[in-house]
Amino acid sequence: MAKIIRIHPDNPQENLIDEVVKTLNSGGLIIYPSDTVYALGCNIFDIRAMERLAAIKKIKLAKAQFSIICNDLGHLSTFTRPIDTPVFRFLKSKIPGPFTFILEAGKSLPLAYKGNKTVGIRVPDHAIPQMIVEKLGHPIASTSVKDEDEVIEYSTDPELIAEKFGNLVDIVIDSGFGDNVASTIIDLTSGEPEIIRQGKGEL
Repeated sequence: MAKIIRIHPDNPQENLIDEVVKTLNSGGLIIYPSDTVYALGCNIFDIRAMERLAAIKKIKLAKAQFSIICNDLGHLSTFTRPIDTPVFRFLKSKIPGPFTFILEAGKSLPLAYKGNKTVGIRVPDHAIPQMIVEKLGHPIASTSVKDEDEVIEYSTDPELIAEKFGNLVDIVIDSGFGDNVASTIIDLTSGEPEIIRQGKGEL
C-alpha cells in the first residue's frame, strides 16, 4: 500500500518533500495535489516509472501524452523547440496557473517522449509540486487522477484516492480536498493560443 503523507498546501514541510523526492529518484510513483485536480507523477527520466504510469492509465507508453510539470520556464529549451518572443511573453503572463500548454517538442526529450511532435508543459500554481520539481532538479511526468464515474470525473478526496490507487503508487500526498476541474489546454504550436479544452483557467 502507498504511504499517505500529509503536507501543508501553502507551507510544505521540507523533510516530507525530501521523502517524496527520494521516492521519485528510486523509481516510485506519487499522487500529488495541484492548483486543479490531484495527479499521478513520476521521474521523467526513469523509463520503468514511466511504464508504470502508462500501465495505470491502461495505455502503451509510446502513445502516452503525459504532461511535463515544471516549476518555471527554465526547462523549456530542454523539452521544446525555440519559442518566439510573443509566445514566451504569453507563457510568462499565464504561469504559474491552471494551464497546460502544447508546444513543439525539442530534440532533447527524455527517452519516453522520443518521437513526440508536441509536448504539454504545465507550471501549477501550487507550492507542493513546485517544491518537488525544485528539489528533484528537473520536471516530473504527470497525468490527472481520473475517476471512472461519468458524473464525478475527478476525485477530490485524497483519502478516497488513496483507497483506489494505494496498490498502484508509492506515495499519496494529502494536502486537503482538491478541485474537480482540470486545467485548460492551450495549443501554441501555431504561434497563436488555441483552446483545446476549456478547464479551470480563463484566458
